[in-house]
Amino acid sequence: MLHMIGQAIMGLIIGMIARLLLPGSEHVGLIMTSILGIVGGWLGGQIGKWLGWYKDGEAAGFLMSVVGAMVLFVAYRYIF
Repeated sequence: MLHMIGQAIMGLIIGMIARLLLPGSEHVGLIMTSILGIVGGWLGGQIGKWLGWYKDGEAAGFLMSVVGAMVLFVAYRYIF
């Protein structure tokens, strides 16, 4: 249970940093920011695995998580 709460908090932090780094205004609430941050961490890990930076089962680093969240925010902006 605490692991899930920790992931949600880190997802929110990662999502907020990604929102600050991207130019333009995002009309996304805290819950969607947290979700995009959590999924961005997963996406950053996948990108790192594809590039050979991470092994299977290894968590993504903070910077790759932010990059993954930024990719999702750009995709979210174009979809909606």
